[in-house]
Amino acid sequence: MTADTTAPRSTSRWTTRVLQPVILLVIMWIIRVLDAVLPGTWIQAFGIESWAPDGLDGILLAHGLHSGWPHLLANTIPFLVLGVLVALDGVGRFWAVTAIVGVIAGSGTWIFNAPGTITVGASGLVFGYFGYLVVRAFVAKSLGHGILYALIALTVVAIYGGSMLAGIFNAASGVSWQAHLFGAIGGAIAALVLRPARSRGRSTVPEPQPRIG
Repeated sequence: MTADTTAPRSTSRWTTRVLQPVILLVIMWIIRVLDAVLPGTWIQAFGIESWAPDGLDGILLAHGLHSGWPHLLANTIPFLVLGVLVALDGVGRFWAVTAIVGVIAGSGTWIFNAPGTITVGASGLVFGYFGYLVVRAFVAKSLGHGILYALIALTVVAIYGGSMLAGIFNAASGVSWQAHLFGAIGGAIAALVLRPARSRGRSTVPEPQPRIG
């Protein structure tokens, strides 16, 4: 007789998924500590400097930088909540969404912000995760998944929708609405690009019967 290891494996899989945004957030905090204690600042070197060729590396690197502790603290909770919801779809999907959002949010900020403006922060990723979770409900592989994702999307919109709209259309001085807008656009694009194949009915090939060990 064989032991049933399904439950431990399932628990391990979900734990691994949840850990992905946690790991990324921990990296952001380590970067903030190092930027605070080491001489100089990494913001000038690795931020998105709009229209500057040497600021292009910031498209990938600026999302992990923050201008100060209040900036990082403001991003921490929404990043963790929305990031975990995205990561529940799978480890690979989480990093794929993060990469797509990061590139689109960074590129849009580099192009559409005022020349010479330096932008840093994870808010582009936060808005991207929000956009992904909302659009995902419309590209679910089945009706059941669509209903579940729609409930999650409605909850996310109820909690964060107002602040997300304000962050785009009524952003405070010194806050990059470009990063927010293109982050949300990037999340929507990620949901479309990574959408699963829709179910096409049951297969006529009989499924193999499980064996009892």
